[in-house]
Amino acid sequence: MLTTPIEYVKGIGPVRAEVLKSELNIFTCADLLNYFPFRYVDRTKFNKIVELEEEMPFVQLRGVVHALEIVGVKHTKRLVVVFKDNTGFVELVWFKGYNYMAQKLKLGIEYVVFGKPSSFKGRINLAHPDIDVLNEESFKFLNAFQGVYNSTEKLKVRGLNSDGIRRVIKTVIDNLKEEHVYENLSLELLEKHDLCSRFVAYQKIHFPANEIELKRAIYRIKFEELFFIQLKLLKSNKLRNTVSKGFVFSKVGELFNEFFANHLPFQLTNAQKKVLKEIRIDLGKGRQMNRLIQGDVGSGKTMVALMSTLLALDNGFQACLMAPTEILAQQHFQTFSELLKPLGVALEILTGSTKTKNRKIILQNLKSGELKLLIGTHALIEDPVVFNNLGLVVIDEQHRFGVAQRAKLHAKNTTPPHMLIMTATPIPRTLAMTLYGDLDVSVIDELPPGRKPIKTLHFTESHRLRVFGFMKDEIAKGRQIYVVFPLIEESEKLDYQNLQQGYDNLLNEFPPPNYQISIVHGKLSNEQKEMEMKRFIENQTQIMVATTVIEVGVNVPNASVMVIESAERFGLSQLHQLRGRVGRGAEQSYCILSTGVKLSNDSKLRMKTMVDSNDGFYISEVDLKLRGPGDIGGTQQSGVMDLKLANLAQDGEILQMARLAAENILSLDENLSRPEHLVYVNELNKVEANKPNWSKIG
Repeated sequence: MLTTPIEYVKGIGPVRAEVLKSELNIFTCADLLNYFPFRYVDRTKFNKIVELEEEMPFVQLRGVVHALEIVGVKHTKRLVVVFKDNTGFVELVWFKGYNYMAQKLKLGIEYVVFGKPSSFKGRINLAHPDIDVLNEESFKFLNAFQGVYNSTEKLKVRGLNSDGIRRVIKTVIDNLKEEHVYENLSLELLEKHDLCSRFVAYQKIHFPANEIELKRAIYRIKFEELFFIQLKLLKSNKLRNTVSKGFVFSKVGELFNEFFANHLPFQLTNAQKKVLKEIRIDLGKGRQMNRLIQGDVGSGKTMVALMSTLLALDNGFQACLMAPTEILAQQHFQTFSELLKPLGVALEILTGSTKTKNRKIILQNLKSGELKLLIGTHALIEDPVVFNNLGLVVIDEQHRFGVAQRAKLHAKNTTPPHMLIMTATPIPRTLAMTLYGDLDVSVIDELPPGRKPIKTLHFTESHRLRVFGFMKDEIAKGRQIYVVFPLIEESEKLDYQNLQQGYDNLLNEFPPPNYQISIVHGKLSNEQKEMEMKRFIENQTQIMVATTVIEVGVNVPNASVMVIESAERFGLSQLHQLRGRVGRGAEQSYCILSTGVKLSNDSKLRMKTMVDSNDGFYISEVDLKLRGPGDIGGTQQSGVMDLKLANLAQDGEILQMARLAAENILSLDENLSRPEHLVYVNELNKVEANKPNWSKIG
């Protein structure tokens, strides 16, 4: 029954079916059942007219039509109905369809009215409320928690507003039998977690009689969604651990030991040591490592990556590091070159702008094995780049690369190289469990000693002169300053004007020759950007005016102030990333959030969160609640975010229960070969049928 095309459902037909297909992707009865209400209204409670106030969300009244009249002319024409119960009168108003409603409504008949109170000239009224005759049939239908469904203008024209959608779903539910609904959880799991059946869940999520039924149905469907994501990820992980052979790095050799003993620029934090130990254990197991390092800005991920590449070199393998931008690749190259100089390690950089002559030499030396360590951008994944014996791949800011791009590095050796993935975008635990469920995750949750926490301050436009004065004081101390403007593609032209205007204002306030200002934005060529960055890095300019191009990849320890203009237009994650560009030296650093005077509640919360905390993981939790999982850290590419009901920002507890259940099942039956687990295999096959299998790639 569930595969029945929707045009054959009573009350739909071919015309409505086409609109449901184009607007909501609903093709079958199963699709219709999986179109859940976005909220519920409690139709079990009735209000009295005397209680009505403008601030009330929705109210339900029971009474009779006392009088009705069409009033006004032309565009002011409307139907005004005086509705009465035993406590008083209230006006119901229709501005559209008033002729139809005037004919439909009868005086003295008892009705149920449902709508949102509003106020006009000090009197409460309800505009365009739902109104139904009160009889035995309607009372049964109304006396419940009622689902409200999202609709569109095209659907409404065809009579498929929320009520219309609810009616066609009711038709399907009324004809639904238990044998029609495939149960995809085992009886054991249902009993252990006190879950209702899938059949009952579908009935009660659309038509619950009370709040308890509704909560049970929602819990069951959320659990199911999260359980199968976790089962899939954990199964992939187990498969990789047993099947995915990897190079054995059996020794900690001369390069690593020499660097650790004599050339470390600062003592490693306990968190860095812990992560290095986890990496060393992975590299000695004989299976391919797939490890993610999560660490806040400035936590020392690069040092861990560098020391990991030395482990590869000590064991006779090559290593490479791929970064998302040329600026970041250059920065890594300079850092690695400086630190590895005493060890005599040969390394090169390969980017889109590498000259042909140099490129040729690099590729020859790489193929022969003479070149051991290569740093670069997307250029590393091109076909002419052939390694002699690639053993370790480090990927920085992993969410900026598509999975298919990372797969090309994966194929640069006959046995897949070990993968070490770094991200400076802290991700909440609930999201990490879902996004990286098939990766081993390490967290660097300590900053190197001597780093002073960045002080964050929030100012509105009215304090602009005060901010300028503070900037001048910092420049007088020999410090440098970033001033960042938002750049949002939809309004690029307007943003560019704001950037230029901001630059001109700064020139007036900080005129040459006393001050020098760099400017970097998307309209500049790569050469111009590089030149401007270089001037700032070499302290030839005191202020860097930029768009978010500097969010990742500029390391200037002398820069102590980050001014973020129109800070309310940035997400929390981005604000935190930008703040991380300062605080890299020993001096006290500052982040100044400059906003307009009028802020939404969300914007106020973002500013307060930034001022109160430097903890990227806490900030990411707030960000997840504000923005939802789809926007964070480029997670849309993950292929596991197609959740209909579960919400990773709110359902962490259910997620952990579901993960634990999946772990328990796989610990007893890792191949899911037992008869009672066949339901899981069938469901996973359905899920995976239409998706490429990227699970072996970090």
